Amino acid sequence: MTDGIQAQVVIAGGGPVGMVLACELAGYGLVTVVVEAGSAVSRRPKATTLHARTVQCLVRRGYLDGLSHSGDGAGQATSPFHFAGIPGLGISAPAAEPEPLLKRAQEELEHHFEERARAAGALILRGHRVTGVRQGPDGVRVTAAGPDGPVTCTAEYLVGADGARSIVREQAGFASRTYPATVSALAGDVLLEEPGALEEGWRRTPRGWIVAKHLPGGGTRLRTLNCAGAHSERHRPPTLQELRAEVSRIVGRDVPMRAPKWLSRFSDFSRLAQSYREGRILLAGDAAHVHFPIGGQGLSTGLLDVVDLGWKLALTVRGRAGEGLLDSYDRERRPAAQRVIDNTRAQLALMRPAPELDPLRALFGELLGGERESGVLASMVSAQDTVLPRRAADASPWEGRFLHNVGLTTRQGRTDVIDLLVPGRPLLLLLGAAGEGAYAEQARGWAGLLRVVHAEPAPELPCEALLVRPDGYIAWAAGGGALDAALTAYFGAGGGAADRAAGGDVLAPALS
Repeated sequence: MTDGIQAQVVIAGGGPVGMVLACELAGYGLVTVVVEAGSAVSRRPKATTLHARTVQCLVRRGYLDGLSHSGDGAGQATSPFHFAGIPGLGISAPAAEPEPLLKRAQEELEHHFEERARAAGALILRGHRVTGVRQGPDGVRVTAAGPDGPVTCTAEYLVGADGARSIVREQAGFASRTYPATVSALAGDVLLEEPGALEEGWRRTPRGWIVAKHLPGGGTRLRTLNCAGAHSERHRPPTLQELRAEVSRIVGRDVPMRAPKWLSRFSDFSRLAQSYREGRILLAGDAAHVHFPIGGQGLSTGLLDVVDLGWKLALTVRGRAGEGLLDSYDRERRPAAQRVIDNTRAQLALMRPAPELDPLRALFGELLGGERESGVLASMVSAQDTVLPRRAADASPWEGRFLHNVGLTTRQGRTDVIDLLVPGRPLLLLLGAAGEGAYAEQARGWAGLLRVVHAEPAPELPCEALLVRPDGYIAWAAGGGALDAALTAYFGAGGGAADRAAGGDVLAPALS
């Protein structure tokens, strides 16, 4: 029996979302423990898509080294995608940003993030299933069942990243808004008895949808969609016979298949927690929100959750967060999840095979061919349209927007926004002589926290000074109120005891 593990933060759930949060917190020097039920990374196919804004944020934290490639600056990059199974959508990103769509198996991502989390110092307890959560005024106690007996962890905060059936959400009493299932769907990897019996790609018939992808080695990955209604036993494991019958019904002929590697059942049941925080317990990823998996937005949304949460929670534990900073996680990320739920429900409405929807599908096909209209949908699906709430009524128009990658000339030489953000510190970017004097003086009290960079003016940044959060969003810009007021709102009073105790280094450098 193992007992009495002390941590600053416990993370329940060691999927990609939990592991990236562990990278963040351990990289900032926090004692971090991940409790994960799986004894090893699951090899079952899951998500395979990271959308543009998620890629951009993770690259700014240095978490996609070796997985993603930066743009060459020669022009805007575009990757083909779809909306509700209708082809023609192009996901674009500015030229200096990484590729707008990163296609990687979730298994590969999870291995990658776990290695980084361990290297940063996080303790990963695999094969441990959370069995109890108790919150007190000063911390949280988590019990788990492990291979060698029960384990108890105590921490200042607990983050539930333990999936759609989250034990943390359930035991902590988080309320949720739910949308009942209206469709039934199946998925699985099989061998088709007749190679070429199904064409690769998306196919709609009057009876539903089939998505087929041919795999190396001769297998085929299938997904079906039946819009006639929810399955009466949606938690019952599917069988090969059921998948064969469903595929055959939809295409209108028998499609023999064998040797299933895995099978699963899903639906459009959706859930959104009514708050992402209850005292010292927070939710992220599927524990906070689930939706119909059209458009590959689920994993990206969860990873954006923890990129938003990580630095805020680290500063809170260190005693350097401004009042309300941790609560801003809910204000910023819950509306984003609601938007994903709404757009996936809209896509599903277009996918229903009723003939009266054909004119609407044709209209969307035309819209996807138009640059402006397609751009609106692409920005929504890729989360590049996200603008965060402004802190005050007199905020600069820059505030809340994402700072795209720009090349800069500093006193140390040429660099860019991505490189400046990799260490994980809030960035105060002072552009030209006009941006130096008064702003540098106002920021002096936060010297142990901020990375202050003096750069030559850049045509893409017609602004004297910008305060940039570690996730790449602009927290303040010149012309939007006093800088020291913004710094206090985000990071508390400057020049405090925490600075002196840390030797002027309030945030330990994250891995780069």
